[in-house]
Amino acid sequence: MTLKTRLSEDMKTAMRAKDQVSLSTIRLINAAVKQFEVDERAEADDAKVTAILTKMVKQRKDSAQIYTNAGRQDLADKENAEIEVLQRYLPQMMSAEEIQAAVTAAVAETGAAGMADMGKVMGLLKTRLAGKADMGEVNKALKAALS
Repeated sequence: MTLKTRLSEDMKTAMRAKDQVSLSTIRLINAAVKQFEVDERAEADDAKVTAILTKMVKQRKDSAQIYTNAGRQDLADKENAEIEVLQRYLPQMMSAEEIQAAVTAAVAETGAAGMADMGKVMGLLKTRLAGKADMGEVNKALKAALS
């Protein structure tokens, strides 16, 4: 079952269960996917839907942090609830140890010696770990490995 089909089925289930958080979040996902398809004039495959979901999670994490800092816990809780729904459709994220192992392997494979080679290694890691790992964490691990 494709991710888009799963989203449609889950939207129907959320409607029947009157789960407003899931329903509104799934509608937001569908709108983002449709927007991509209209903009690019192409069908969104599972990889692109995963990329869209990852971007949406990052946006909500940033928003929740801003709301928390501003003392608006009610809005931060709403963002965190949406993050939980979004993460249902994302693949299991890599652990810190798995990220470190991937960074070490990529550094060895490219022969990177210092910070000047960071772009080359990061480009390789982005293609391998897209949708599987938080790229911010990958960046931190890479900086630590190269410095």
